[in-house]
Amino acid sequence: MSIKKQATAVPATSSWRALFVQFAAVVLAVFIAKGALAEPFYVPSGSMEPTLLIGDALLASKYPYGYGTASLPIQISLPETGRVFGETPKRGDVVVFRWPGDRSQAWVKRVVGLPGDRIQMRQGQLFINDRAASLKPDGIGEAEDDNGGSETASRYIETLPGGVSHEIYKMRDNGPLDNTPEVTVPPGRLFVMGDNRDNSADSRVPLREGGVGLLPTDNLIGRADAVVGSWDLGIRSRPVWTWLSGFRGSRFFTAVR
Repeated sequence: MSIKKQATAVPATSSWRALFVQFAAVVLAVFIAKGALAEPFYVPSGSMEPTLLIGDALLASKYPYGYGTASLPIQISLPETGRVFGETPKRGDVVVFRWPGDRSQAWVKRVVGLPGDRIQMRQGQLFINDRAASLKPDGIGEAEDDNGGSETASRYIETLPGGVSHEIYKMRDNGPLDNTPEVTVPPGRLFVMGDNRDNSADSRVPLREGGVGLLPTDNLIGRADAVVGSWDLGIRSRPVWTWLSGFRGSRFFTAVR
């Protein structure tokens, strides 16, 4: 005796509900990963040249400094409750943070001063606790501005107290940000600077003047660990068929130092 299996019809509403649940699960997983592990960011200015170029796509790791409202991939109004698993950045880290003047904006700078440090610029040289960060000439570069132009800049290797070395640009010998009063970094704050020392609105510039001021650690999003892609925006003024040549292949998947 043969037994015929009957096909059971699945109601359309149940099928759509299952698809919706699967889609929602994928979106939730992506949201959690983006919020807890890492998040991509785009570099729109030349304030971190030569370390970061205009058009770089960054990947910022969130776990090194813990989590707070600034870590969320979307900005919503929540009461400030501090950070969970919070860790202070190391001197020399390149960090992505919410700009205190408008938390919808994400900025990137290098940490040079930790709580308790005394920071001062003297004739273009960084001093931390009365100790000069050493500068070693490293040739000449081209600092790009936000409008696609460029300016010749002297490149140096700066070594911070503690041993972290990185490249910086200097376009002037005695610019407006090259001599500053000594500042003591208070608890819960950081002193951050751009590697393009003559073109960076950083902790040397008060918040009321469009700079960062002393950065609250609660504004940290994460540590900039890698450049995952890069495209030269200056090529936009050229014919469309040449745009593919704007991809900077040598910068793809490179570490940020």
